[in-house]
Amino acid sequence: MSTKVLQRPTLILNRNWQPVNVATVARALVLLWNESARVVDPADYQTYSWEDWAKLRPKDGERFIRAVRFRLRVPEVITLTGYDRLPAAAVTCSRRNIFKRDHYTCQYCGAQPGAEELTLDHVVPRAQGGQSRWDNCVLACLTCNKQKADRTPEQAKMRLKRKPVQPTWNPRYAAHEQRIESWSKFVSEAYWNVALEK
Repeated sequence: MSTKVLQRPTLILNRNWQPVNVATVARALVLLWNESARVVDPADYQTYSWEDWAKLRPKDGERFIRAVRFRLRVPEVITLTGYDRLPAAAVTCSRRNIFKRDHYTCQYCGAQPGAEELTLDHVVPRAQGGQSRWDNCVLACLTCNKQKADRTPEQAKMRLKRKPVQPTWNPRYAAHEQRIESWSKFVSEAYWNVALEK
């Protein structure tokens, strides 16, 4: 069994088919085995129990896990059988997630120079007591960051494009670096407007 395949991301939907989390394939298979979830085939939206899923043979080029007696297709989407709420989990305030929230865009001039030319800026600088929180951190290009220096936007006579806020959870904030195309049938395209490979 390939550890790499077992660590791939699987989208988890609640009973109402709303995205609520992302788990590893290994965790998704445990949920399937315990009858806590069913696999959703993105091609036709049919759902499968463990027994049904184990009978399906992998298509050419499709990822699979080799068991003793059979090959098991890797599930990309599962739906929980007994959970209909939306996640209450907060999105961790991290450099990676701020880049995603701000769409790899300078929040002062609107430039998108690439990740290597962007930096985190504290709206209220740390030198003035500012903290590293969602409502105080934004992306800034190197030019704007240098211009603003250790001043607030008002002191530097610079305007923010939008007020920084804590984002609500969605799959793009999950800890994975790949976009799974089949997820686009269950996740709004707005969630994917950031290139995950940046």
